Amino acid sequence: QVQLVESGGGSVQAGGSLRLSCAKSGVSASDYCRAWFRQVPEKEREGVALMTKSGSTRYADFVKGRFTISRDSAENTLDLQMNSLRPEDTAMYYCAETADGTCGLQSFYYKSWGQGTPVTVSS
Repeated sequence: QVQLVESGGGSVQAGGSLRLSCAKSGVSASDYCRAWFRQVPEKEREGVALMTKSGSTRYADFVKGRFTISRDSAENTLDLQMNSLRPEDTAMYYCAETADGTCGLQSFYYKSWGQGTPVTVSS
């Protein structure tokens, strides 16, 4: 069973930066993907960025060049560095992990979810 806890959210002005962190406890599957998602009220959860166990990354088009996903060497922490933030980046941000190596930026791939951390970007 994997537990995920996000931190680092907050309020920032447009153009600013935030760094989110996701701490994992428990035992991951032998192969897995870990990702960041975001959601605003009354909209579907959308994938932001993912990293596979092997270290490959994938980004949603709307964050390419602005956000960077990374992890520590022990694979226990997954970070999301968010630069050049825009008001439309305002959302609750969630960390998630799959139970196998099959993954994408769609939420149905992911079995374990954190509680989320809020990000507010003001204009």
